Amino acid sequence: MPAAQGRPGPDIASGRLAADDYARNFADLHPPLDAHEALVESDRCYFCYDAPCMNACPTGIDIPLFIREINTGNPLGAAKTIFDENILGGMCARVCPTETLCEEACVRNEAEGEPVKIGLLQRHATDKAMVANAQFYKRAAPTGKRIAVVGAGPAGLACAHRLAVYGHDVVIFDAKPKPGGLNEYGIAAYKTVADFAQAEIDYILSIGGIAIENGKRLGQDFQLADLRRQFDAVFIGIGLAGVNQLHESGEESPGVEDAVEFIAELRQADDLANLKIGRRVAVIGGGMTAIDVAVQSKLLGAEDVTILYRRGKEEMKASEFEQDLAQTKGVTIKHWVRPRKIAVKEGSPVRIECEYTRDEGGRLKATGETFEFEADMVFKAIGQKFEPGPVPGLELVGGRLKVDNERRTSLPGVWAGGDCVHGGQDLTVAAVEDGKRAAESINRALSRQ
Repeated sequence: MPAAQGRPGPDIASGRLAADDYARNFADLHPPLDAHEALVESDRCYFCYDAPCMNACPTGIDIPLFIREINTGNPLGAAKTIFDENILGGMCARVCPTETLCEEACVRNEAEGEPVKIGLLQRHATDKAMVANAQFYKRAAPTGKRIAVVGAGPAGLACAHRLAVYGHDVVIFDAKPKPGGLNEYGIAAYKTVADFAQAEIDYILSIGGIAIENGKRLGQDFQLADLRRQFDAVFIGIGLAGVNQLHESGEESPGVEDAVEFIAELRQADDLANLKIGRRVAVIGGGMTAIDVAVQSKLLGAEDVTILYRRGKEEMKASEFEQDLAQTKGVTIKHWVRPRKIAVKEGSPVRIECEYTRDEGGRLKATGETFEFEADMVFKAIGQKFEPGPVPGLELVGGRLKVDNERRTSLPGVWAGGDCVHGGQDLTVAAVEDGKRAAESINRALSRQ
């Protein structure tokens, strides 16, 4: 359902802000470093031999090396060092929770209490390479092998690029009108400005040997069995198509919407002033999606935005940085409350009956004490789930695809990676590592053939 259509709330409108306000609110969250700033920041690195930052990076980028290359005036060399391990290094520099990965491990935290700005330095190098259209890789001689990649998100793109470098031909099938997956449809707009997701895809595809067929949904437009017959190998990177439910009364009522769909619509909007937003907004959830939809609601002109989360601050899946960001943007976070019932009456606010909760020995308990919360709009942001229907025959564990260390599934000739597999971190950078690791395994398997 398009945003703000058919909602019963009394105070929902578009164009709440002046044009300049939208531009300012959705400007780059972390403006890039200029050449001098990058040089100064790179000089703070100790270039550790046994670098804990490198060990904390899911893709294993040699962080001390690329920072040294920036420090010696070689940003393109730094970009190649990054791309060797993470071809989506530009996007990861923008969206990775570096505060809980490489930067948390930086030894500068102990020396000064502030890490080296690894993410911004990575962006500096990769942006230089993309602007210069610097090509570091050439396709090997054609192997005659064809690989199907299902899903044009980070895992699929990383897998496809590595396979193309080895000389294989790759066809990517994706259900959406545009490639990119969550990088295109699910990331907060202020993190990836200027259509960066598509620019990065263009850069990746420039290696050659990769074709993308959009609007093709697995299980609907084609079947896994078809791919196994027609291609030499298959990689599954379809992410999480399902949305978790509250299982509470009234959650399907008009006025209660899915946060993921709203963020996708916002990302594809030609004019943010056309998006309708309530004056009072409630968000149910405690992860990154909850933070993203709450902050962007505020930036669209909502006056009061409140996140309702059933546990405490430490249990929120959103990082402490993201929680602080939301609060600095004026978002209120109410912990230890859960919705019990949602009531909607035409022409009136959405009324949420909430119950206070508490922790008892690690188990969430309801207290029986309730209160009512009113909002013009309510977003559900309680997580996504894997839909196994399109991949019959693949073994599951924990509700997601079972893979081994090389990302091989239970079916011969089929690999998988990204959010759809069990044991992942649900991070862009982790999805890239899955795609890269699967590509190496696929190449070894095809080489043996």
